Amino acid sequence: MNYLDVRGTRIRFHETGDPAAPAVVLLHGIGRSLEDWWPQHELLGDYRVISLDMPGFGLSQRMPAPTTLPVLAEGVWAALDTLGESRPVHLMGNSLGGAVSMQMLTTAPDRVSTLTLVNSAGFGKEVTVALRMLAVPVLGRQMLRRIDRWTAPRVERTLFADRAMVTRERIEMAIRIARQPDFAPVYLEVARALGGFRGVAAAWRTDLLQRVSAHPRPTMLIWGDCDLILPCAHLAAAQAAFPHARSHMFARTGHMPQIERPEEFAELVRPVLAEVAV
Repeated sequence: MNYLDVRGTRIRFHETGDPAAPAVVLLHGIGRSLEDWWPQHELLGDYRVISLDMPGFGLSQRMPAPTTLPVLAEGVWAALDTLGESRPVHLMGNSLGGAVSMQMLTTAPDRVSTLTLVNSAGFGKEVTVALRMLAVPVLGRQMLRRIDRWTAPRVERTLFADRAMVTRERIEMAIRIARQPDFAPVYLEVARALGGFRGVAAAWRTDLLQRVSAHPRPTMLIWGDCDLILPCAHLAAAQAAFPHARSHMFARTGHMPQIERPEEFAELVRPVLAEVAV
């Protein structure tokens, strides 16, 4: 695995594929890492495939400013600049990564070719109770301190319909991430910036979707019908927000179709990527 120096911040990234081909940029969810996109590096290998630990998540350091959607989007764009990627890119975001992808589109529309949103934040207030509890002072920090070899497997099980996906490697990575010094502060900053105990706040969602609608791009909306984090009913809201978009609901699939249904996922996104001429 490699690291970049992005304005003095160490950012972890993984790059594969054809460096001369258009870039596909893969963004993970809150508290997660680039491992959540691992299979797509091979399956989309005819593109330049770049996944990142967003600032303050995974094994990346945080940015100096409090972590918000604009700060995360700016950090990803800065990382791509450091990698020398100045061409328009295909953005794919899972969960929080979907909201970051939309924010990136609104701040630099000329740099975005297509948008793929996977079980994305931004389309409803409903969210798992664990994330709502993080907004409670003191309780949230205590919860994040308790991610260990007993609690990590339970957290991982909420992400997948297929329990076989909860591997020792994923559990060990979750524990490693939770032990990073920036993990709890950044997690709490983002969770509280985006919502509270009553769920995901409406103000930022409404504003973001209005700004995204001003920059239509070929778009793919994907959800898993067994998502316990952001319910699959949010797909209907996403379809209403982006009536031009393609969409798909995976059966018997949880919060991360890109690794629970990797081959089918890659087949679904390829037509969207192909809508933009090279």
